[in-house]
Amino acid sequence: MMQLTDKIAVVTGAGSGIGRATAIRFAREGATVIVADKISDRAYQVVGEIAAAGGMARPFSLDVAQAAEVEALMAFTVATFGRIDILVNNAGYGFAATVLETSEQEWDDLMAVNVKGVFLCCKYALPCMIAQGHGAIVNTASAVSVVGIESRAAYVASKGAVAALTRALALDHTRQNIRVNCLGVGTVDSPYYQEIMAKSDDPEALMDGLRNRQLVGRLGTADEIAAAMVFLASDAASFCTGSTLFVDGGWTAR
Repeated sequence: MMQLTDKIAVVTGAGSGIGRATAIRFAREGATVIVADKISDRAYQVVGEIAAAGGMARPFSLDVAQAAEVEALMAFTVATFGRIDILVNNAGYGFAATVLETSEQEWDDLMAVNVKGVFLCCKYALPCMIAQGHGAIVNTASAVSVVGIESRAAYVASKGAVAALTRALALDHTRQNIRVNCLGVGTVDSPYYQEIMAKSDDPEALMDGLRNRQLVGRLGTADEIAAAMVFLASDAASFCTGSTLFVDGGWTAR
């Protein structure tokens, strides 16, 4: 039995990695998915993959840090499908730098996507969810919001903010039948980490370090994260709100 039958889901950062896997998995579970990504070609490609498998999806290109573009995304979804049942705030990025190595502009740019983007998407999706009397929001946070990691100061701060914002949103909107949760994601095999590996002077040592900090001794897969996304977005998680579900291979157990 499909878990998201007839749901309308907006997924940001859906052109690659976790977002792509989530969009594809949601469609497989019966949802119609708005595949939102900054790079339009990637959004169209994912929509094509979903359609080829018999699913329903529409592409949308936007920068989640721009309020007008986020408002347009939500307006398009409501105008086209009449409602927004699920919002997945997945768009985000990181870079390697300590505070001393991070410029003010780099800090502001990352926070604009990773934190402000979540704020804006919720701000413009919530009125629809409140009016229709239900909704589920899933934010992509990270294990580093709890355990930290060296040389990723801005990224760590942003994911801590996402986890805190998730709790605040849940306090404000759960009584309106809107559940808000986030995923504390571990290190996942993705284009982002593949790029890091390609730039490393010692990729083998780097990979060993990434694997060993997770108790399972390996990187996660985007499909494993997508499965957890389905759970939090579905009625199976009806008693879950304001929580962070860690899907991190045991990293935060250390």
